[in-house]
Amino acid sequence: MNETDEIRGTAQGTAPVPLSVLDLVTVGAGHTATEALQTSVKISRLAESRGYHRYWVAEHHSMPGVASSSPAVILAHLAAHTTRIRLGSGGVMLPNHAPLVIAEQFGTLEAMAPGRVDLGLGRAPGTDGATAAALRRTDRLGEGADDFPEQLAELTRFLDGSFPSGHPYARIHAVPGPIQSTSPGGVQSPHRPPVWLLGSSGFSARLAGSLGLPFAFAHHFSAQNTIPALDLYREFFRPSAVLDAPYALIGVSALATDDEREAGRQVLAAALNMVRLRTGRPGLVPTPEEAAAYEFTSMEREFITTWNSNVIHGTAEEVRAGLDDLQKRTGADELMLTSHAHSGDLRLRSYELIADAYGLPQAA
Repeated sequence: MNETDEIRGTAQGTAPVPLSVLDLVTVGAGHTATEALQTSVKISRLAESRGYHRYWVAEHHSMPGVASSSPAVILAHLAAHTTRIRLGSGGVMLPNHAPLVIAEQFGTLEAMAPGRVDLGLGRAPGTDGATAAALRRTDRLGEGADDFPEQLAELTRFLDGSFPSGHPYARIHAVPGPIQSTSPGGVQSPHRPPVWLLGSSGFSARLAGSLGLPFAFAHHFSAQNTIPALDLYREFFRPSAVLDAPYALIGVSALATDDEREAGRQVLAAALNMVRLRTGRPGLVPTPEEAAAYEFTSMEREFITTWNSNVIHGTAEEVRAGLDDLQKRTGADELMLTSHAHSGDLRLRSYELIADAYGLPQAA
């Protein structure tokens, strides 16, 4: 399998494009991180059995309701519970880490799950400024984002073992990695995870296009920028050894429930969680009952109206119709679904209902 084959998925059932999963490992009030991680295992196994193409985990920090601070650790756990589905980061925030560390982590994951690991990279901190400063041991945060292209180039050279002779890092190798295939007696595969660029604006779209890399856009929290960013990606795209044509997926917030009213209750609770996050009060995902009793200010209600307008929710048929419309409007090559609900069981059920609505294959 070449790198292009790993990137481009195949639509299953009646879905217009491949469907995938983005997991934030959300923790609801009254539940533990252990329970959230157990739910992630269940969802990953369901996704694999029903024909979802890939399963990504996002890096976030200092958010009580999001237990995905260590994507590489979680992906190693999921690799032990799955056999075929692609696993990856959506994404690892490159400025938070030394490129060599990421190359080592994802080289290890590739050794654990050969041929099914994706490395999605973002340039945002995935948290607030103070936490980013603690992660990076510096308060000069702008430099990390500005240096993203250079950090990406360094990471790619570590992944490929391709520093030129005379470079200060020429004799440094990410292990597991290509050096093992060229060492005496080496039989290690030189293959490494394909790199994706993630974004919520135009910067990464242009960079991904100019480098001929696949691009993932965060429609689920930056919907107003989706079409402009995808247009930029396609405009700037240059064929590469990785891709001969653009390939873009978009993250979509989608929740299907058996009862349409329940979808509305869960979406309101998730929106309250986002209100608290945006106003510096991050916490566990509240219950629908707490959200129903909460007295929203007029400004908060305005925010929720805007936020929820981009959440596709309702019955399975309603969600399918919404996803179909979104794909047609954006021309996305893949839809990556993220379901936000207080209950892990409801999140699991949502992916099952969407699979049923599209006639995705049943487990043997």
